[in-house]
Amino acid sequence: MKIAVFPGSFDPITKGHESVIRKAIPLFDKIIIAIGVNSSKKYLFSLEKRIELIKLTFKSEIKIEVQTYKGLTVEFCKQQKSEYLLRGLRTAADFEFEKAIALTNKQINGVETIFMLTNIEHSHISSTIVRDIYKNNGDVSSFVPSEIIGVI
Repeated sequence: MKIAVFPGSFDPITKGHESVIRKAIPLFDKIIIAIGVNSSKKYLFSLEKRIELIKLTFKSEIKIEVQTYKGLTVEFCKQQKSEYLLRGLRTAADFEFEKAIALTNKQINGVETIFMLTNIEHSHISSTIVRDIYKNNGDVSSFVPSEIIGVI
């Protein structure tokens, strides 16, 4: 079984995340959207809310599972018997940052990182930008999956 782990904080999930996951669905038997839990980080949305938003986004996708984890992502992959990490790339800067992590993960645990480009129309979207718009009472509907508009 080909299992991919797509890690992140998803605070909140964006159209960029969604586009990467939807592109990856045909490539894997299961994709685990893994929400990393870091007690020293301050999140805008609660863990429960982030899980709900992801599940709403992919409610009709039987290959998608949502889990949480603490610690190293590669250790979580090992626990889940996943040989693949899925990562989305928006820019060349993303690639340089992610490449170093991917090579380290490969060395530590042998997990292979699969990079997928976000759709061009989503390449400017980040959770940080969405959070800032949301916190300032702006309209985030063009940046988040349609399934969560009205819930976020």
